Amino acid sequence: MNKVITLILILVLLAGNLVLGFKYYSVQKELGLVKQMLKTQQFNDKVLGFTTLFISKVLKAEKEVSFEDRLKLENAVRDIEDQDIFDQWQKFIQSKTEDQAQQEVKNLLEMLVKKIKY
Repeated sequence: MNKVITLILILVLLAGNLVLGFKYYSVQKELGLVKQMLKTQQFNDKVLGFTTLFISKVLKAEKEVSFEDRLKLENAVRDIEDQDIFDQWQKFIQSKTEDQAQQEVKNLLEMLVKKIKY
């Protein structure tokens, strides 16, 4: 009788371990997805933050962009940590003519919009 109870108890505990193991695996998988979604959201926030700053400080500027604003823009674009965006930013700030700068602004804005992830 004791052996039967012990065997039933072992089977119940084993089944419980299997159920909990499956739940653990499911939660770990979901956690990975949530972490990836959070990373994507943080990237999008940085891109949108830089884009908003760029529009307000550069495109809507009535006069030359101040040193402090240029520093904010530079820090914001570096904070995105995307080499393509940074390279395009460099092309814009190194423009020699107004026409070249306008083209690089268009390229930068297009890139920023395309980089936003869903």
